[in-house]
Amino acid sequence: MKNIVICGVSSRALSMFIKPLMERFSTHYEITGLLDADPKRFAVCKEKFSELAHVPEFNEDAFDEMMRVSKPDIVIVAGRDDTHVTYIVKSLQWNTDVITEKPMVTTVQDANRVLEAEAKSEGKVIVAFNYRYSPFHRKIKEMILEGKIGRVTSVDLNWYIDTYHGASYFKRWNRSRPLSGGLSVHKSTHHFDLVNWWLGQNPKEVFAYGALNYYGPDSEWNPLPNPLPEEDGRFCGTCRVKEKCHYYSRWHPRSSKASVKDDHLQAGDQSSLYTAYRPDACIFDEEIDIEDTYVATVKYDGGALLSYSILFSAPYEGYRLTINGTKGRIESNEFHEPSRIPFAFPEQTIEYYPLFESKQTIQVVKNEGGHGGGDPLLLEDLFLGKDPLRRYDILAGAEAGAYSIAVGEGMWRSVAEKRPIGIKELFQMQNV
Repeated sequence: MKNIVICGVSSRALSMFIKPLMERFSTHYEITGLLDADPKRFAVCKEKFSELAHVPEFNEDAFDEMMRVSKPDIVIVAGRDDTHVTYIVKSLQWNTDVITEKPMVTTVQDANRVLEAEAKSEGKVIVAFNYRYSPFHRKIKEMILEGKIGRVTSVDLNWYIDTYHGASYFKRWNRSRPLSGGLSVHKSTHHFDLVNWWLGQNPKEVFAYGALNYYGPDSEWNPLPNPLPEEDGRFCGTCRVKEKCHYYSRWHPRSSKASVKDDHLQAGDQSSLYTAYRPDACIFDEEIDIEDTYVATVKYDGGALLSYSILFSAPYEGYRLTINGTKGRIESNEFHEPSRIPFAFPEQTIEYYPLFESKQTIQVVKNEGGHGGGDPLLLEDLFLGKDPLRRYDILAGAEAGAYSIAVGEGMWRSVAEKRPIGIKELFQMQNV
């Protein structure tokens, strides 16, 4: 039996880690400590899982006390993004293994801190990149490893976040770069890690354009472009113009309740989970300091090129993917969150085009669970060990986490500085 402590008793921690640990892995692990800045989260957690009633609670400044009292073999870090680095580094100083939610940290400077701490520690870091575990993403990795398309030359990845999910980032702390790193870090590191892993190459340089087109005070969708001074910082729940807001009205019909699903957002009022928390801040506030639209090019050290775009206010959610190689091409389009797509859409497949032969359509065996079936398989690898039938590495370590952060930070810096950003330069800028 191994001991586990949770740093950051968030809704993600409750659903992704605590629930499975209590229901599926309880014969292998015991939760022996909970740490958070908000005492209400302990109460919510213990109300949901009465078996944890006896587990000690620690405030955010009591990490060392928690380590002495709870004696963990593993620390799970699942709080707000900017808090990750503190608990990862401290865990490594205690020579303890860490499982952290993605993004690993929010800046390259903090990624360096993690890498340096890990190099001096007996503990190791695993970043919970669940996108790697999607059955489609695993199949694409296998096809590349088998040489189906030869040496990869270029990747085109266009990602779309719909108006429900996209707006949610601008209602919460994610809209602050100091807290999240911006969406090129908080969200896009998911995608950069996936491409880095598929390619088996490291990013070398990134150049990007970006803008705030849909959210913020200058949005053409802002129903109150000249608010009174006291109305900047308003909330959907009490806003006097919310019925004139297309983003609000799309998902809050006047005559009925919209039924939507989101792997990332808990249904209902998240404010009930936290003290003084409002997940319905106005998406047109002045304080928003991040972008909602990106187009980027990434050059890799093995010669591959990535053309990437992401949009946080699209009519539907999903992606369009093409991977080109010297022997062929892979294509796959995903439409996800069906409850939020108001039109018919095709089931996802993988289209394989050998360079000089006929096209093949590949149907992938699916599995249940969040993030396209990725979450359950990730949890099995985390808590039961690597699948002995899998012929390739899939768990992400600190170096993979750092490279994904570097591309994300390089992307927003390229936008701000209007120049290409070398990844090596970026790490050196951060005093490595």
